[in-house]
Amino acid sequence: MSTTANAAQHREASGAAMASSHRIPPLAIVSFLVTLGVLAYATWLALISAPTEATMGDIQRIFYYHVPSNIIAEIFPYINFVASGVYLYYRQKNPGRAMAADALALVSAELTVVFCSIGLVSGMLWARPVWGIWWTWDARLTSFFLLWLLYVSYLLLRKLSSTGQTQTLAAILSIFAAVDVPIVFMSIRWWRTQHPAPVFGGDGDLDPAFYPAFIWCSLGWCLWAAFVCVVRYKLERRRQMNREQAALDVLEGGRA
Repeated sequence: MSTTANAAQHREASGAAMASSHRIPPLAIVSFLVTLGVLAYATWLALISAPTEATMGDIQRIFYYHVPSNIIAEIFPYINFVASGVYLYYRQKNPGRAMAADALALVSAELTVVFCSIGLVSGMLWARPVWGIWWTWDARLTSFFLLWLLYVSYLLLRKLSSTGQTQTLAAILSIFAAVDVPIVFMSIRWWRTQHPAPVFGGDGDLDPAFYPAFIWCSLGWCLWAAFVCVVRYKLERRRQMNREQAALDVLEGGRA
């Protein structure tokens, strides 16, 4: 009888939490509108206001999307890494906290794949008219492509694995994936590559006239990534709660 009562209380609490989650908070609406505003202004700067680069011409404007996407693609792996570590630490001590961390790990892996894909595609579109080739296996491109493959593998593991240790195996994989990020970042410093020298703090320092468009584009896409991350995290937590509630209903029905 006590178990039935506890299950009923849990169901009521889950139902209340889900009902409240269906309401869109005013802060979310404001955040969405601010993000769109920043992206619109950044787009105007990047495509219209920013000066045309002397050597590459208008094709250089891909820079304002390619570089911010690559930066974001190198941030989310560490969010995934930390969240996976939290999951491994709390999976026995505090299952609720562990599942919340696991949801963040999954979302950050998805966003890594998205922004890696944008970085790869925009890079190829930029490379063809500038280098005359779509792709070359230099250190930067190879290590970045490896990062994309690692996180695609991470998502496939979570999707297709039928064992009860899927989250644990994925968390261990995230450790190896995170190791590739500093290699991607340092590749153009450690090796001679098709990519130019670093444009920030290096020999090929970016002209100050290009900074406003780059900063606003970086800010806009970071805001967009954060907004999508929060929304996707809430959806994943709701899915976890639904699955847990379904398991409790089955258990309660079997005992009845």
